[in-house]
Amino acid sequence: MAPGALMSHDRRVDHSDAAAFADDWVEAWNSHDLDRILSHFTDDVVFTSPVAARFLDGSDGVVRGKAALRAYWAEGLRRIPDLHFEVVGVYVGVDTLAINYRNQMGRLVNEVLVFDGSLVRQGHGTYLGSDANPAGVTTR
Repeated sequence: MAPGALMSHDRRVDHSDAAAFADDWVEAWNSHDLDRILSHFTDDVVFTSPVAARFLDGSDGVVRGKAALRAYWAEGLRRIPDLHFEVVGVYVGVDTLAINYRNQMGRLVNEVLVFDGSLVRQGHGTYLGSDANPAGVTTR
């Protein structure tokens, strides 16, 4: 997508562009294509997730920078070899997109993404319920 392609003139995310983004996002995740997944993010991205807090040594659940995000998600793909997402809904806001999906365990998840133009500068993985392992991460 061209820079700013997701945003209308007043910074609202365009619904059809949001759906196209979500389609590419889920295809990238389901093919476990880390380069394609990361192509949506700025170099200085900040990503939060309770899953990161669970399996990244010394993590407070905040991953800073694309290199750290690559390491986190590479480890996640290694420890969740059957990872698969099914998009349930796509919600738009001002500079923001939320993708509601089911993971390979059938659990509902929201990924809330804040954009800077066409790239994500901030993301938040959020999970429904109190399961201690909502992503199904295996042991090392």
